[in-house]
Amino acid sequence: MSFNNILREIDSIIARDPAAGSRLGVIFLYPSFHVMIFYKIGNMFWRYNLKFLGRLIMHFGRIITGIEIHPGAKIGPNFFMDHGLGIVIGETAEIGENVTIYQGVTLGGIMPSIESDAQRNQKRHPTVGNNVIIGSGAQILGPIKIGDYARIGANSVVSKDVPANVTVAGVPAREFSRGSDKQNFKPYGVSDSDADPREKVLTSLLKKVESLEKKIKTLENVKKNNKTKI
Repeated sequence: MSFNNILREIDSIIARDPAAGSRLGVIFLYPSFHVMIFYKIGNMFWRYNLKFLGRLIMHFGRIITGIEIHPGAKIGPNFFMDHGLGIVIGETAEIGENVTIYQGVTLGGIMPSIESDAQRNQKRHPTVGNNVIIGSGAQILGPIKIGDYARIGANSVVSKDVPANVTVAGVPAREFSRGSDKQNFKPYGVSDSDADPREKVLTSLLKKVESLEKKIKTLENVKKNNKTKI
């Protein structure tokens, strides 16, 4: 990895985190930056089939940073784990460019402890596209695909594919909104403008009920007035 690439990754962290005051601060104080150094070394050993050494290096990386990344995972440039503590990234996970995830996120399998022999050397973890944001505590499970510019709300459980430019949230995760290409950075995965479609439907139904109640009352008043005149 070249010096220019390292500077580019540091600058990408500064661009996404207002708490990052300087390059020096990122280098010395950011566990996300530290664990990626371990990962690049561990992944190199893994690719050369020195798998024990790769796992050992990432074991030390986890102890130091509180972030667990399997050395076999594929991670693109400018990957940023904000805060980072408790993040778990599985062996067959694939992560694109400029991805941001927050603390407590899991990119895991669906049934890792059941029939483990049958799952070896199989794709069992998510594939995350470019420019994706995953909110804190989200669980992305299984060999699913998260499209480019997708947004995953905090504490969501995602077990189905998420199309590009879509915001999802909830347990299980469901679509909240669709955006355009190259959305602006939205911290924590969901912006103030994103509204639950179900909430919109319920609000619309309540308004219709209120309107019908008013019409019924009007008709009742008309009926009473007619009886009085008779």
